[in-house]
Amino acid sequence: MKINRLVSIIMTLLDKKRIGAQELADMFEVSPRTIYRDIDAINMAGIPIRSTSGVGGGFEIMQEYKIDKNFFSVDDLSTLLMGLSGLSSMVRGDEVVHALAKVKSFIPAERAKEIELKVNQISIDLSRWTGNHNIQPYLEIIKAALQENRLLLFEYVAHHGDKLMRRVEPYQLVLKGSHWYLQGYCHVRNDFRLFRISRMSNLKMLDEAFTPREYQKPILDFSETLETIQIRIKICIHRSIMDRVLDYCCYEDFLPDGDEHYIVDFPFIENDYYYDILLGFGNKCECLEPPHVRENMRHKIHDISVIYESKEC
Repeated sequence: MKINRLVSIIMTLLDKKRIGAQELADMFEVSPRTIYRDIDAINMAGIPIRSTSGVGGGFEIMQEYKIDKNFFSVDDLSTLLMGLSGLSSMVRGDEVVHALAKVKSFIPAERAKEIELKVNQISIDLSRWTGNHNIQPYLEIIKAALQENRLLLFEYVAHHGDKLMRRVEPYQLVLKGSHWYLQGYCHVRNDFRLFRISRMSNLKMLDEAFTPREYQKPILDFSETLETIQIRIKICIHRSIMDRVLDYCCYEDFLPDGDEHYIVDFPFIENDYYYDILLGFGNKCECLEPPHVRENMRHKIHDISVIYESKEC
């Protein structure tokens, strides 16, 4: 939203003192023309920002100006605090702590209780319940490499269990869904790639620095692609796994089938990942149609049973 970007630009100017239009445009993923319009809007709001041309030029808030704490609304400050608090649960570092302190310094004493109540209405915790314990330290290593333009070296487990050492120029950390990714230029593939951090091992930041190249942002919205490859299948599930199935579809996709079961219109892509989802529901789920998916499930279940029948403990 534009208001969030305007507030973020103000906070950036308070922190960096002076910054160029292109750098702001890259930071907020908009065009320089949009940044100029944002600066005009901030000026019209009463915060004097001057621009300096030439080498080392950019935008800055006039030094003699002090922002009135009442400039930020309760909702503005609550939103900033919620976002920064959620980020601090996963990304450690002085910059998050300092940003939190700066935002809190804008809270007038008479509004502190109101803002605290609003912030506590939503809790954002990006840390994992269980799982890969390397995520947190790896995020710190990648952050350092991003700041210093240093190469990263790690072993990566790709599809079908293929392992390969990767030498990568880091460009962006991405949180998509519940997973962290690194967008970087891979020297092995000679192209930009998106790496899931949980699939990395032996991550090291090298002494060797790199000169940043023209950056290609990752494609994170696959809604149009999904529309062309995703199908709907019918599954019958026991009510005891309804909570798990709801992670993949909506309640409106459920049709009661007696007292104990539901027929579910389930979104499905014909690959190993989605077949594994169905297998993960165990004997509480039966694929009803289409026939070829049901037949593939039967073969996969047979292959699993063979493993247990042919080996003795």
